[in-house]
Amino acid sequence: MAPETLQTPPKLKNGTLRIVPLGGLGEVGRNMAIFEIDGKILIVDCGVLFPEEEQPGVDLILPDFSYIEDRLDDVVGVVLTHGHEDHIGAVPYLLRKKPDIPVIGSKLTLALVEAKLAEHRINAYTLTVAEGEVERFGPFECEFVAVNHSIPDALAVFIRTEAGTVLHTGDFKMDQLPLDGRITDLRHFARLGEEGVDLYMSDSTNAHIPGFTTPEKEIGPVIEQVFGRAQRRIIVASFASHIHRVQQVLDAAVAHDRKVAFVGRSMVRNMSIAAKLGYLNVPENILVDIKKVDQLPDHKVVLMSTGSQGEPMAALSRMANGDHQVQVGEGDTIILASSLIPGNENSVYRVINGLMKLGADVIHKDNAKVHVSGHASAGELLYSYNILKPKNAMPVHGETRHLIANGKLAEQTGVPAQNVLLCEDGSVVDLRAGTARVVGQIEAGYVYVDGSSIGEITDTDLKDRRVLGEEGFISVVTVVNRQTGKIVAGPDIHARGVAEEDEVFKGIKPKIAQALTEAIQENKEHTTHQLQQVVRRTIGAWVSRKLRRKPMIVPVIVET
Repeated sequence: MAPETLQTPPKLKNGTLRIVPLGGLGEVGRNMAIFEIDGKILIVDCGVLFPEEEQPGVDLILPDFSYIEDRLDDVVGVVLTHGHEDHIGAVPYLLRKKPDIPVIGSKLTLALVEAKLAEHRINAYTLTVAEGEVERFGPFECEFVAVNHSIPDALAVFIRTEAGTVLHTGDFKMDQLPLDGRITDLRHFARLGEEGVDLYMSDSTNAHIPGFTTPEKEIGPVIEQVFGRAQRRIIVASFASHIHRVQQVLDAAVAHDRKVAFVGRSMVRNMSIAAKLGYLNVPENILVDIKKVDQLPDHKVVLMSTGSQGEPMAALSRMANGDHQVQVGEGDTIILASSLIPGNENSVYRVINGLMKLGADVIHKDNAKVHVSGHASAGELLYSYNILKPKNAMPVHGETRHLIANGKLAEQTGVPAQNVLLCEDGSVVDLRAGTARVVGQIEAGYVYVDGSSIGEITDTDLKDRRVLGEEGFISVVTVVNRQTGKIVAGPDIHARGVAEEDEVFKGIKPKIAQALTEAIQENKEHTTHQLQQVVRRTIGAWVSRKLRRKPMIVPVIVET
């Protein structure tokens, strides 16, 4: 288990491998792990987390790079397991600090990363790898293993070091009938198990779900059925990187003589890359530009859109709000072809309700099997533990409940309880001679991207935004004469989001004036801040009692 109190880890000894997760443990997203030995660092994944409702105004959440910020010259490479945003989205922000850090990944993964880097005007050094290949990066020898996920070309990485071996799965499942025929290579897993896995870092997202994840092939017929009964336009929302799902939509569109338009910049970009590299088979004359959709009859149209997680600025959310060029109407069919990332439930259901108000028929995971997960369920994880027989297990990628469930699976397959490391972001794990132990904890907080600012927004700022959004704002301006102890002007009260009319504050104004006068006469040495606190306490108590609100209060004292 991770230590309960924050303790500084000891100095790293030569010949010991240190592993520090900077994200992805206790959350679904922001995946990033640091591996360090003999003064060199290898990074596995560098992703983002998408904000929840209690983080208003935030665009993205990054891992905190401060742990390695002054040691970027020691980084020998960034290995990316696959091309989802929660594993690659923070790469541009890391390379802004040092653009020549080598980036390693599969062909599709690197193509998606390079497109993002181009937007940030970063020209990086990249190295394409494939399953079965072995590459050395300083003291780290990395062997790559094919794994199946909800995006093509995913890889696990087996890291050999002087201190021992680590298998990091990235995200994976064991679909035995994948659409692209590329299964998780269990024979490769078995060979690594024979060699010996000192530490197994396994995807935990579905560890709490019994059995096996449904094969992708079962989704195609369901989509076909929905297409068959749809009378007007069909709008399918999915992750912008879910190439398999887009392929199924294209195939269904051909079968039902419909044209497909991609909606959303990331969807257009990613599918263009996938088609160019041969990962997406685009039938001839099936695609149409979104600008020309209105020229087609409704029953001939399919829109493939972003926004399946209810993101406020994504295409589907804007359609639900009537703030998009695509106007959803009576009889349209909407398919939400993705799982719900924990924390996004309210946003997604708000979009569903908005679309249904507009008269659309909304198909989603609660009423049809239009999506399967990209993550291994408990049965698949048990298989992996039994094949690998790791000495130590460190569940990664998931909320605390997912990590705990994964840890129990490890114990059931024979991993000793003391060798199951249930860690959190910032836990420091040392591996040496087949033994892995938590030796300390570092700070690994959230770094917020807000417009053009990175890391300047704090949790206190977000708390203020939540108060403003939920409880409103009151300003109180008063002019006082400290010598006479009298109120010269005011108090003037202005409120937003608290009450319909400022007239409701008429009764509290004399009380504020009295409290201020008494405070000044009692002690003319009161500072301006102390007088502001008198105003804040007086009106705050009144608003709480009278209006049952706790708004942000900004008292202003002007002295004459």
